[in-house]
Amino acid sequence: MRICIDARWIHPEITGIGSYTQSLIRHLATVDSPHTFVLLFESQEVRDRTLSHARIESHPQFESHIVPYGPFSWQSQIDLPNRLRALHLDIYHSTNFMIPFRAFPRKKRGAMACIVTIHDLIPLLFPEFTPKALKTRFHPVYRQLMKEVGARADAIITVSESSRRDIINHMAIPSDRQDHVKAIYEGVSSDYSPGTPPDSARRTILYVGRMDPYKNVPALVEAFARLIQSGMEDVRLKIIGPKDPRYPRVEQLIAEFNLQHQVDWPGYVSGDDLLNAYRSASVFVLPSRYEGFGLPILEAMACGTPVICSNRASLPEVAGKAACLIDPDDPTALLEALTRVLSNPELAASMSHQGIRQAACFSWQDTATATVRFYEEIGSIK
Repeated sequence: MRICIDARWIHPEITGIGSYTQSLIRHLATVDSPHTFVLLFESQEVRDRTLSHARIESHPQFESHIVPYGPFSWQSQIDLPNRLRALHLDIYHSTNFMIPFRAFPRKKRGAMACIVTIHDLIPLLFPEFTPKALKTRFHPVYRQLMKEVGARADAIITVSESSRRDIINHMAIPSDRQDHVKAIYEGVSSDYSPGTPPDSARRTILYVGRMDPYKNVPALVEAFARLIQSGMEDVRLKIIGPKDPRYPRVEQLIAEFNLQHQVDWPGYVSGDDLLNAYRSASVFVLPSRYEGFGLPILEAMACGTPVICSNRASLPEVAGKAACLIDPDDPTALLEALTRVLSNPELAASMSHQGIRQAACFSWQDTATATVRFYEEIGSIK
């Protein structure tokens, strides 16, 4: 088959969906299959970087094309269907929810199947978690858009059983098509591995992610402030992720608690800098109220860093018994968990070993293999 992967979700600064897309492409090259993979990129720079990262610059099973507009552009709706037909594709796979609707009519299945990856339904289920996002501000439009995706896509890939249940329950997937909603776990890059143990004299709490309200970062800042007030003054908080002017609460709390000299916030970090941040942290915290998967907890575990995360949505499913699970709406629970992990070296060491074993259960090789098998399953039906 000729299988198109829409890689326009990979941007110059790698986000979660971009990382998913890039890792999938890299590991598809290692799967033994007879298929040709056609990659679409928006820019030459991202194309060259991705092909180099995946080591497929001259791979005979891969070809790439530049599409000079993004997935949300009107050109993507008008022009892309013609480009896809000209490529003589069997499957088109968008690694995020937006698809070119004109290429996939509601009640007419064509020769080209459509597969879409939906990572979560946060703006649909919990619009209050992302109050400033466009998908929330135009909630009726987003809700109708997701219904159209559900009606037009031949199959949906998601990244956890929790998200699969949400998609089936809230996107009106007919019972005879629910088998075409497939949960395929993300993997952890082999780049993430334990390093030198962190300096016990300089304990660091690490958070990696965005500032959207559902991430619940203000609760982490408040717990950190209470930790210092309790007498544990030799601890620091490191926040990795861009500041978001739409959601200034984290910055406000840092100022209110006078924590400017105890919080390190370098912004967007990737590559070796991110790896070193995981390795040097004493504990990683993800207090989210919802996650479609929660890859950072596995990245931290793979580096041997103890993990505290919330007990909501997919996180218990992914973390297993290796993390300390807390109620994200209980500030005392997070404070107590931080105190236990930071003051008990034996507990931290045990969580580190359990986390390494848990992370080893999630590989991109398995993700790519399962994805190819799903392509073949959907392709055989078409």
